[in-house]
Amino acid sequence: MENRYAVILAAGQGTRMKSKLYKVLHPVCGKPMVQHVVDQVTKLDLNTIVTIVGHGAEKVQSQLGSTCEYALQQEQLGTAHAVMQAAPQLEGKEGTTIVLCGDTPLITSETIEALLNHHAKTNAKATILTAKADDPTGYGRIVRNEDGHVYKIVEHKDANEDELAITEINTGTYCFDNAFLFEALKQVSNDNVQGEYYLPDVIEILKDNGEIISAYQTECFDETLGVNDRVALSRAEKIMKRRINEKHMRNGVSIIDPENTYISVEAQIGRDTVINPGTMIIGRTVIGEDCEIGPNSEIKDCHIGDSTAIRQSVAHDSKIGDNVKIGPFAHIRPESNILDDVKVGNFVEIKKSSMGKGSKASHLSYIGDAEVGADVNLGCGSITVNYDGKNKYLTKIEDGAFIGCNSNLIAPVTVGTGAYVAAGSTITEDVPGEALSIARARQVNKENYSSKLKMNNNS
Repeated sequence: MENRYAVILAAGQGTRMKSKLYKVLHPVCGKPMVQHVVDQVTKLDLNTIVTIVGHGAEKVQSQLGSTCEYALQQEQLGTAHAVMQAAPQLEGKEGTTIVLCGDTPLITSETIEALLNHHAKTNAKATILTAKADDPTGYGRIVRNEDGHVYKIVEHKDANEDELAITEINTGTYCFDNAFLFEALKQVSNDNVQGEYYLPDVIEILKDNGEIISAYQTECFDETLGVNDRVALSRAEKIMKRRINEKHMRNGVSIIDPENTYISVEAQIGRDTVINPGTMIIGRTVIGEDCEIGPNSEIKDCHIGDSTAIRQSVAHDSKIGDNVKIGPFAHIRPESNILDDVKVGNFVEIKKSSMGKGSKASHLSYIGDAEVGADVNLGCGSITVNYDGKNKYLTKIEDGAFIGCNSNLIAPVTVGTGAYVAAGSTITEDVPGEALSIARARQVNKENYSSKLKMNNNS
């Protein structure tokens, strides 16, 4: 198999985005646009991937990491100038180079592979990825000759009446014979109004030299969408969301209202799980089978087992086991580990804590920096007091313990196996296993106090 390379253009600032964030780092379904492109390219058998960076170079490189090599375009002088920056990595090598834009997050590896194969099949020196547009206004038109090869690309403003009627458009993605590409780049001129070096000029140079220019028309126009402003970003988000949701539904996940369900491209969801409206599943979340998530829940970077229900709640960066019931209105904060058969009820917050198998915190509790054993009952209003204003401390509640309502456990403290803490207690010392701990003031009743208070108020 011949050598194959990719150049990804990601140097532009994207002034039309009107944003402090560099254009290619704007997320689509939770992932930066350029990351979508690189992820699709890395699915292919390529020798080298070079990403051209400029504005925000360090942040782009930080995002993409070691998945590709980099070339710096210090001045943005056009797309041909950008590709030329990859010369140290690619010039003089035999093979095929595909050039993609970092702001086309909907492109798929299947389409890229089909373009590469078509390029090889036609023995072309350049192949253009094209698409049929319902409204081709503003796009360059592909004019083919009698052999079906590209005769020329006509920009909208330069097209005559017949050319304006053409609906096949240039998407801005190209395949080139690598050696011919870098030879032609040296001949590109910046003799134009903008004073820039444009990559489509390479097509004209190759054609004028008698080389074959081919075109591969993708069936999906949406894949070619380039994002230049927030309107296009929203459109890409909607298309990607539909694509992701349809994939999960075809794999056996029930999504009750796909238009109001947001799932990241990296999420994994098991069969017969039901996703209710208003749910956001973010990041590398993994959800097992037979779960029910939502409505109106936010799950981020969690690993959730089978047969678990999470309703009207938020869970981030945590592990949640099988047959767990969470919500409504619970908050599972990062680094929590909720084991099987646990119940976390309404207005319960768990932070950096473990909840053992079968334990319950049914309502109005805060469990922070705690190790809760199995079959523990945390009564309404139970609080682990973990912070003294400077440091945080650990609370341990061992298996089978019972914590009465409105109890404060002042960390560091341990409640032993099978121990009871009486309602309303403030626990400052360890409670031995099987003990009953009562830490509250003795009740005192003041006889006739209310009547005396009323008499004094009326006098």
